[in-house]
Amino acid sequence: MTPENPRHLPFFVYGTLRPGEVNHDLFLRGRTRAEDPARLAGAALYDGPGYPYAVEEPGGVVCGELVTALDEAYAELLGALDQLEEYRPGDPGRSLYLRVEREVLREADGAAVRAWVYLAAPAIAARLRERGKLIESGDWRNRR
Repeated sequence: MTPENPRHLPFFVYGTLRPGEVNHDLFLRGRTRAEDPARLAGAALYDGPGYPYAVEEPGGVVCGELVTALDEAYAELLGALDQLEEYRPGDPGRSLYLRVEREVLREADGAAVRAWVYLAAPAIAARLRERGKLIESGDWRNRR
């Protein structure tokens, strides 16, 4: 698998792309066929300036939604989300987030599903672990 020809996986969203958040309707409305509550284990959530960062961290759990795109909207949505998350497939060193494949658990039935997740790029993740504001609940909606 290469970034230029990614597998058609669902997306795990945990911040401003969740239903009711600022980017949900801008990016996802009319482009999805399913949005199911899900959890990402092995990650922690940090509060950024206006948006969250998920960082790989044993023992942590991040709450979000598993978003399944419509087939006809997939390529356009993938590009739009990569741009939103400042993921540069050809230059990951300059990326804000990295798009990685991870297993998430769908809450309704406990099914493990492979999905794309945008995690903080390594340099950002290191700074967050050192001095970032951890969202202890793992849920962006409960950050305050």
